[in-house]
Amino acid sequence: MAFRFEELEIWQLAIAYTNSIYTICRTFPKNELFSLQDQLKRCATSIAANIAEGSGGSSKKDFSHYLDIAIKSAYESVSHLHVAKQQGYISEEQRIALYEDADKLVRKIRAFKNYLQKDL
Repeated sequence: MAFRFEELEIWQLAIAYTNSIYTICRTFPKNELFSLQDQLKRCATSIAANIAEGSGGSSKKDFSHYLDIAIKSAYESVSHLHVAKQQGYISEEQRIALYEDADKLVRKIRAFKNYLQKDL
C-alpha cells in the first residue's frame, strides 16, 4: 500500500532532485553548513513535501495551492544554485544539470496543476 502522492511522477522527480541537491551539498565547505547549504537543502526538500501535503488536501483547489508552493521552492533552489556557482562551490556543468532538472520538474508540476484545474 502506498500513499497517493508516492505514485505521482512529480513527487518521484522531486525526491530525485532533492537527492541530487543533498549529494552536491556534501561538497560545500564546512562554513556553509548552516547557511547556503542549509537553505538549498530546505527548499529542495520543500518541493516534494508540498506535493505530498497537497495531495492530502480536501480539494483540487487546495492541492493546486500546494503545487504553487512547490514551484516556488524549485525557483528558490535555482537561485541558490547560482550563488553556489558564483562562490565556487559547484561547477557550471553541475549548475546547468541541476537547473535542467529543476526546469523539468517545474514544467511537470505545472502540467499536473493544469490537469487538476480542468475540473474546477
